[in-house]
Amino acid sequence: MSHIYAIIAETREGKLRQVTFEAIEAARQAKGETDRIAAVLIGHQVSELAEELARYVDGPVHVIDRSDLAAYHAEAAFAAASAALNELNPGSVFLGHTAIGRDLAPMIAARLEAGQISDVTAIESDDDGGIVYVRPLYAGKAFERKRFVENTSTRIVTVRPNNFPAAEPLPSPGQVVSHTSPLPNLRSAVKEVVRKTSGKVDLTEAKIVISGGRGVKSAEGFQPLERLAEVLNAAVGASRGACDAGYCDYALQIGQTGKVVTPEIYIACGISGAIQHLAGMSQSRVIIAINKDPEAPIFKVADYGIVGDLFEVVPLLTEEFEKALA
Repeated sequence: MSHIYAIIAETREGKLRQVTFEAIEAARQAKGETDRIAAVLIGHQVSELAEELARYVDGPVHVIDRSDLAAYHAEAAFAAASAALNELNPGSVFLGHTAIGRDLAPMIAARLEAGQISDVTAIESDDDGGIVYVRPLYAGKAFERKRFVENTSTRIVTVRPNNFPAAEPLPSPGQVVSHTSPLPNLRSAVKEVVRKTSGKVDLTEAKIVISGGRGVKSAEGFQPLERLAEVLNAAVGASRGACDAGYCDYALQIGQTGKVVTPEIYIACGISGAIQHLAGMSQSRVIIAINKDPEAPIFKVADYGIVGDLFEVVPLLTEEFEKALA
């Protein structure tokens, strides 16, 4: 019996987010030979994105294109996604483990009376040929291997960004299906979205992240980090200590009570390495620590460490990277 895997796509600034293609790849790893992958795209003026998305799935792309869906609204997005999912009747729904995915997934799970596994970083097969979903625990010190029970009618999975490769396009595109069903009366409206970002690169999807801690000493202390980030096309993050001290906005916070990032390279500048911060970045592929204190805990998890003043080291790194990338 064939099985439909539905991907809830995400957009940002007129583009499909990278995590959408990673979710498609995760679904490809989980599906059987006769299963198909479909997609749901919600937004405004997204017809071109729907055509792009159709190149990556072998099932239909259900599009809900409305002006009142231009900005994310939980109630509206849930109603629109539910209408599409009712028509698709999927056995599995995959989303990114992002702010939107974490918001929508439990609502969809409740509506469909589905099981849910969140923050998946890998998909494996067990000895019986079943699918096992791997997710980190305790700041990445342990990993949990979970599977759905056999009688689960619908399965909801959220995928942590930067842990699956982006899917490659297929030879034959899927079909785009437009929805025109009205939304219910909403109890609230989104008037304006004010974005506080770490620059041009999304923090949760960045391949390189440069973070500052209390060691930056002031808001101006982030300027060398921002310059290095500009050269490397990286995102800038921060520890909670730097945020609490007022050096930067909490939108940049990485850690147990902030964002979780898994970049290819993580550069920690003036960060001691408290366990709360490690919870948000310990799964980075390569960790580089810059700190004046040779006994700082961050060096215990770092692949490379530089003992020195970040205000001397970071400009030198920036200069050398500029030469190498020229």
